Amino acid sequence: MALTLPAPGYAAERLTLKLGPFQQSIQVADLETYARTGKVPSALQLYAPFLTSEFRKALTNRLELDPKISTQVVEELLRSTAGKRVLDSIRAAAPDLSLETLQAGFWLAARQLNGLDAIGVLKAIPQETITVDVTQAVGIASQLNFSYWKSQAISSLLEKNLLASSSAFRAPFDPAAPGSEFVQQQQFVFEDSARNRRLPIDLYWSSTTQAPLVVITPGFEANRKFLAYLARHLASHGFTVAAIEHPLIAQNGSIVSFDPERLISAEEFVERPKDVSFLLDELAKLNQSAGLRGKLNTQHVTVVGHSLGGYGALALAGAELRLDELREFCRTSGVFQRVPADWLQCAATQLPDRRLSLRDQRVKQAIALNPAIGQIFGKSGLQQVATPTLILTSTEDALAPAFSQQLQPFLQLPTPKYLITSIGATHLSVSDPVHFSIARAKGTLTKERQGQAVEPLRQLLQGVSLAFVAQGTPNASLYQPFLTSSYAQSLSTPALPLRLNTELPSNLTRWLSLVTLF
Repeated sequence: MALTLPAPGYAAERLTLKLGPFQQSIQVADLETYARTGKVPSALQLYAPFLTSEFRKALTNRLELDPKISTQVVEELLRSTAGKRVLDSIRAAAPDLSLETLQAGFWLAARQLNGLDAIGVLKAIPQETITVDVTQAVGIASQLNFSYWKSQAISSLLEKNLLASSSAFRAPFDPAAPGSEFVQQQQFVFEDSARNRRLPIDLYWSSTTQAPLVVITPGFEANRKFLAYLARHLASHGFTVAAIEHPLIAQNGSIVSFDPERLISAEEFVERPKDVSFLLDELAKLNQSAGLRGKLNTQHVTVVGHSLGGYGALALAGAELRLDELREFCRTSGVFQRVPADWLQCAATQLPDRRLSLRDQRVKQAIALNPAIGQIFGKSGLQQVATPTLILTSTEDALAPAFSQQLQPFLQLPTPKYLITSIGATHLSVSDPVHFSIARAKGTLTKERQGQAVEPLRQLLQGVSLAFVAQGTPNASLYQPFLTSSYAQSLSTPALPLRLNTELPSNLTRWLSLVTLF
């Protein structure tokens, strides 16, 4: 995106505010004073009913930028779907602004201030007076969620910076292809009477299974079929897989609430990981039965979790809940600063603890797919993870955006760790195309990318998951080549670039660390 900048010396100084038949001219400095102090200047008294604390937070919500990549970030931000939507909304509220003038305001603010916030952009717009429809402007504030914008802004940066310069990938076999084992499947239901929990599971195994156990834990509102294709794939290569289904309990004890602060009961953040630990206890007993004797290695377990299940996988691997930090975030942040994953995590603030560990020593590896973990482990809880980890992030995930929910948390994790980055995939892209309802995906607040369009991602997940789980077997070195950038890029397509890395490049790491401070 090439921006033609205006001659220096022009910047917005006055706003003409329209509210129905009323029209008033104010200084931009008056709005800046309100944003900085929370006090409503006399010039803004007419609009006081609109100047809520949430609106003020939207004005001051800031995206910090590293000067070395700020130009690239802003260009990608304005090119993204979310960026274009906000630009269109701003122009609806301020119709006398041309698209080029508005874009120039964003670019100049980023260059001059090393960051973006509403006031900074407003002051940088190269036009002396701007006419604004107040009611439309208040509506725009709800779109100024920079957490999602941050993920949108760095999509192409991730695509370019995580690209490995290597020759064509060659391997003696394809880990994404079905294995040679005949897969058997059976449903069990385990009852934990002490906790009043009923846990259906699907168990997949083969006749020669002697390998570590894999447990799959789904996300919020998903069932045990969510990753059925992955379960069958691993079982066809000789692993026993138990896909669990958790009870769906809201805060009031009934099925899901539609109140964003009561999506799930606080206790579920403890009970779901405990469901897995209870399941391992029961499978250890089942391991002594005639039909499954020796096939359930509950002392060497890999937990695979998606979304809320990804949180559970990392908690079982040793990540420590930092509930004091979570409470502070949920107390001080507003609706415009939170993404859906934040609302989900804020439900855990009702737990009585300050810090909490749910570590299960039997869990030796963790795979977290699109995990919702931006706040619940605080700034250092993930440093307590005691196992190798594999994280999947998707750049178009609006429910658990990459920036805050996976990329920043990834920096905390100790090695060995792996990051799969799927450029253009969404929150539910890894779901089973047969068993997970497309209609359910359409019922979410965002457009999901599923089906054939994301088949390369599912293939990569099958191959990398197999290689990752196999690191706990004597065949570890045989599968190591499939935990490389070259393998991921061999499945990449122009429509769905795929990356696999063990660390982030320094320029992205620096920016991610910088933004964490604000």
